[in-house]
Amino acid sequence: MGLSVYLNGKFVDRDKAYVSIFDHGLLYGDGVFEGIRSYSGLVFRLKGHIDRLYRSASAIQLVIPMKKDALMKAVVATLKKNKLKDAYIRLVVTRGPGDLGLDPRKCRHGRVIFIIADKVALYPERYYREGLHIITAKTRRNLPQALNPRIKSLNYLNNILAKLEATKSGVEEALMLTHDGYVAECTGDNIFIVSKKTLITSPTKIGALEGITRDAVISIAKKRKIIFREKKFKLNEVYKADECFLTGSAAEIVPVVRIDKKTIGRGKPGKLTLELRDEFRKLTKIDGIKYKID
Repeated sequence: MGLSVYLNGKFVDRDKAYVSIFDHGLLYGDGVFEGIRSYSGLVFRLKGHIDRLYRSASAIQLVIPMKKDALMKAVVATLKKNKLKDAYIRLVVTRGPGDLGLDPRKCRHGRVIFIIADKVALYPERYYREGLHIITAKTRRNLPQALNPRIKSLNYLNNILAKLEATKSGVEEALMLTHDGYVAECTGDNIFIVSKKTLITSPTKIGALEGITRDAVISIAKKRKIIFREKKFKLNEVYKADECFLTGSAAEIVPVVRIDKKTIGRGKPGKLTLELRDEFRKLTKIDGIKYKID
């Protein structure tokens, strides 16, 4: 059976899942999306993802033509249709087709919603055992006052430019700084460091995404009484950190052992990183919406 895609209320074969070339999501990046994971028949924190999708849509004055409950059911239905218990889900809402002008009012034919569910492995397993090498991108994070990175929009060129830098350098990921030199996040993941037994991550107000996995890690840390701070920090603090790791729906929790050719800590995944990853994996078995494959 081929992959089926949910497209505006219907399931269609992946090779027939088309959107108009006049769709403003394609022409101008005018839309929002979510990347979601399912584990053994449980969609991890689906409500949190859907709530964030609606917040992103509201921020760009995009009305999603479905109730939240109906959209969550559509996500589960897509997984069941494709008989997937473990999957990555991409949920996209665009402004819909319009004319060649920027004006969103010209998109008179309704919004477009599609959901793709498929298997994914963002990083090879060895990176989880041995850790990632990353670089710092020259491309700076968008100013929140220009395009707030907290909005998970289809306008991803800023991240792509930094990703190209990573690829050119022969590594998987790139760290992005704010315009004034503070650590924001990576191209597709949030970043944490561990320094003097304190877990630290960048505040979302400076340009970091309100990551679902990020929030899960923070919750785990607070429950385990781990000292945690959300604060601005500079690149030098990453270099001097005892541990470093990235978080994201696709990546989960992946250690970083080298950045800009500088070794982090002992050059291998840190103790706290591994403990948090184990706790996170336990959470993926219980925190979400369960479903069964017929």
